[in-house]
Formats: sequence, structure tokens, C-alpha cells
Amino acid sequence: MENKTLYVGNLAYSADEQDLDIAFSSYGSVDDIKLMRDRETGRSRGFAFITFSTDAEAHAAMDMNGKDVSGRPLRVNLAKEKPAKPQQKNY
Repeated sequence: MENKTLYVGNLAYSADEQDLDIAFSSYGSVDDIKLMRDRETGRSRGFAFITFSTDAEAHAAMDMNGKDVSGRPLRVNLAKEKPAKPQQKNY
């Protein structure tokens, strides 16, 4: 199974997409960064998903686990696929 997406947690609330791109681009080509934000305030929720061009680049970037970015040690893991929601029946 190919997994090119990383979960990055314990982000400083001040960290933005550019900070993540700078921190992770040395491991390979970053295709996408999704910084999760609060719907109402727009403030970072403290985690993101980063997608690389290849699974080898994503695995190499796991070296960032525990490294300090914006004053906080990152938690970096391979992202897990979101489980499908059961369909509701409309009667």
C-alpha cells in the first residue's frame, strides 16, 4: 500500500503552511499541505496533513518526529485513512 501523506501534530498555533513547507521540503517534493483550522475562528487546530510526491519521501520526512518547529516538538506519523461513515437511511 502506498502512503504519501503524513499526519503532523503538536503544531504551534502560530505555525502556517509556509512554516510547514520550509520544514518539510528538504525531504522531497511537497504536493499538498492541509493545515486544519477552526471553522468559526480560522485559527489553527494544531495539526496538519502533508502529502509528498512519493511514499519514499514521506517515509524520509518521518525523521521530523520530535523535531522542534516554532517552539514545539512535532508528532509525525503516516496518516490513516478516514473510516467511511455509515449511510443513514431516510424513511
